[in-house]
Amino acid sequence: MAHSKQKKKPNQKKRFKWLTISTIAVFAIVSIAASITLVSILPDTPDPESLWKQQGSPSVTILDRYGELVMHRGARYGTVVPLDEMPKHLIDAFLATEDRRFFEHHGIDFRGLGRALVANLRANRFVQGGSTITQQLAKNLFLTPERTILRKVQEMSLAMWIEATLSKDEILTLYLNRVYLGAGTYGVQAASKFYFGKSVHDVSVAEAALLAGLPQAPSRYAPTSNLNLAHRRAKLVLDNLVASGFMSHGEVYAARVHPAKLARVEASGAANYFVDWVTERLAEHVGRPDKNLVVKTTYDPKLQVKAEIALSTLLASQGEERSVGQGALVSFDATGAVRTMVGGKSYKESQFNRASQAKRQPGSAFKPIVYLTALESGMSPWTPVYDGPLVVDKWKPRNYSGRYIGNTTMSNALARSINTVAVRVSEDVGRYRVIDTARRLGIESDLAPNPSIALGTFEVSLLEITSAYIPFANAGQGAQVHGILEVKTSEGDVLYQHIPLPEENVVAERIATNMTRMLNQVMISGTGRAARLNDRPAAGKTGTSQDFRDAWFIGYTPDLITGVWVGNDDGTPMKRVSGGGIPARIWKDYMDRAHSGLPVAELPGAYTELADVSDSYGRANRNGAPVQDYLNNLSNKLDRISRSTPRREPDRSGPSWWPF
Repeated sequence: MAHSKQKKKPNQKKRFKWLTISTIAVFAIVSIAASITLVSILPDTPDPESLWKQQGSPSVTILDRYGELVMHRGARYGTVVPLDEMPKHLIDAFLATEDRRFFEHHGIDFRGLGRALVANLRANRFVQGGSTITQQLAKNLFLTPERTILRKVQEMSLAMWIEATLSKDEILTLYLNRVYLGAGTYGVQAASKFYFGKSVHDVSVAEAALLAGLPQAPSRYAPTSNLNLAHRRAKLVLDNLVASGFMSHGEVYAARVHPAKLARVEASGAANYFVDWVTERLAEHVGRPDKNLVVKTTYDPKLQVKAEIALSTLLASQGEERSVGQGALVSFDATGAVRTMVGGKSYKESQFNRASQAKRQPGSAFKPIVYLTALESGMSPWTPVYDGPLVVDKWKPRNYSGRYIGNTTMSNALARSINTVAVRVSEDVGRYRVIDTARRLGIESDLAPNPSIALGTFEVSLLEITSAYIPFANAGQGAQVHGILEVKTSEGDVLYQHIPLPEENVVAERIATNMTRMLNQVMISGTGRAARLNDRPAAGKTGTSQDFRDAWFIGYTPDLITGVWVGNDDGTPMKRVSGGGIPARIWKDYMDRAHSGLPVAELPGAYTELADVSDSYGRANRNGAPVQDYLNNLSNKLDRISRSTPRREPDRSGPSWWPF
């Protein structure tokens, strides 16, 4: 037995030897394959001399939908400023905010990456980035803005190459002279001259803090876009300066009390609002090429003029009397193409775009999304509903009129914008389903499942809430909001072309028709009567936020979907201005002008009840008093039908809150 055991040992050693050799061979093959793959995806090493070559100043030529010139825009580049000529507080502000361990890492801050990962996981969303200044420089100089794992690997590889090629001071000098700081400005010198009208040598602590707050989201935080948001971001930079030990509380106190002021921006013409919105989105499609660009857009200059006239006329005649300081208008066609955008009364006075950047409570302009959810749950415009006192989670919604009408229909409740019914419907179908519907229609703003969501108590932009109405006008088909049709270089090379999304219904056609039927009644017999057009069917909804701080009208024909907002930048209340007042009249004025000369197109769901009207009313009277009387009688008849419905116990097929 002992002899047999001794004979097995050489075989075991032999097998172990072969296993070891095989493992090493497999590991070597995998390592070689991984190395080949890594080398193949890494970018070519740039020429070190190219890093210091001053970029050109590529221009952007904006064309309208017809190919005619709208305006020229040029990127702003400043002269290269050496690091030792920049104020120390400016350098410290960027380091404290973008990369506190800049002088300790070698291009990649693994500690910072881990910290950002933990913070993002805790928040369940992106709240921190882990890119170093060197990585940002690599991305800005050599890579496209796409967010992929491959691009991140390339960015990290280039960051390590830059660190091995240049000194820390050289890297910081390059970064501060090349970083994008919003409004078409590249580098601290160009940004300082554009925003403050002075050289970077002379920027104050407050101005330095504002500049250092821009790299995270240049378009969003640019002070020409939203000065209040830029100031809030600058305060965070001041906090960072203190937390990192660069400055004391006393040294930043003056900057907190006296935030940076902008030099006057000499620009005029409401077309600039649209051009700003388009140019901010160029990088999403083509990155930052160093060639001059020609951009064909969806902009319609004729409609723009009509929109400006409609908005300015009403605000000039009633704005001061009714305490209305600002307004905005945006208009799409059924494909989602933005035809006109007015972001305020005067671009010269304020470059803040109230159509795309301001977020306000939409009030009842959100109710169609609640009722759409109900229609998709099996209800109809004629489903009986009840308007009466209601308590949800100790909250008591109230109607604008302060009264209750009792039994009615869903269509009449929407037409009269009855709050209690909207809340009842939302509670019955479920708040989360309402949110899901809003997301499907393209609303991306934060939506909390509170009972008051039915009354539009969250914040949303005019562009966002108006685009949600596109499927109603488009037989249920969704559309991608866009302003750019094509981007070419000045030599004619095509860099981007808009490709429409495949035709797909986000709302069933039958449901979209019923939604239009209900929204048409808003304009025929409800709160939107002032918006009724002269010669064609339309549908829409009013909206008014609490204390008359915001007033909206959003509506559509088969040709155009248009939204109007009025209010004050500081959120102060207007003098009882509701969505059915000034916004509805601005909407009507613009839409009547915009449709002048166009053939009347059918809007499925609108005026369908007129088929039962006797010939004595006549088609010529569609918008006259006889038709109004008929529709009022029809609404009253439906109310009487609902009142005469026998009392019964609710079943699973109907609203569980219906009290009859």
